[in-house]
Amino acid sequence: MNRGYFIPWRKAVGRGALLLSIVMCLWYAQVTAAVEVAPRISDRDIIESLSELKEGQKALRAEMAVRFTAIEQRFDERFKAVDQRFEAVDQRFESMEKRFDERFEAVDRRFESIDRRFESIERMLGWILNLLSVLIIGIIGLVGFIIWDRKTVLSPLEKRLTTLETQEEKLQHDLEPQHEEGSRLARLVQALRERAKTDQELATALRSHSLL
Repeated sequence: MNRGYFIPWRKAVGRGALLLSIVMCLWYAQVTAAVEVAPRISDRDIIESLSELKEGQKALRAEMAVRFTAIEQRFDERFKAVDQRFEAVDQRFESMEKRFDERFEAVDRRFESIDRRFESIERMLGWILNLLSVLIIGIIGLVGFIIWDRKTVLSPLEKRLTTLETQEEKLQHDLEPQHEEGSRLARLVQALRERAKTDQELATALRSHSLL
């Protein structure tokens, strides 16, 4: 530590002690003189001193009241400022809550619109499925009717075809069209023609039927 810094302080303290001792000596001399003289104090002086004390107390009380009022006003102003800050913070939170609520409401409205779209799509799909089912049922019924009608219509035709085929087979068996010398009918006509060379009546009959 710097010792030179404490030197003026020591001098000042020494001077103060010296002055204090001188003042104490003078005051002691005055007190002894006052005790020795001891002048008489009147009631008026006492009343005036008391009134001065009361006025001093009143002034002190008024000053203290003013100071306390000022302090209260300062505290009130500070508390008002704090309240205003809290109100501002509350307003900010309320505005944020409103914004979040509006955003969530917008999101809810979007989801509701999406749900309505899906519902409309489901309804359209339901109508389409119903129409497809009706068309499929109609096609199946038409195919069944065609099969049934075909069976009912073609069954007699098939019977006729089978009879014709049997008759054709019989004719082929009887006429033998694929024979080397020709069919039986051709051979029969040829035999009759040969017979007509010797039989005049047969020749006349064949000529009448344009077979000779």
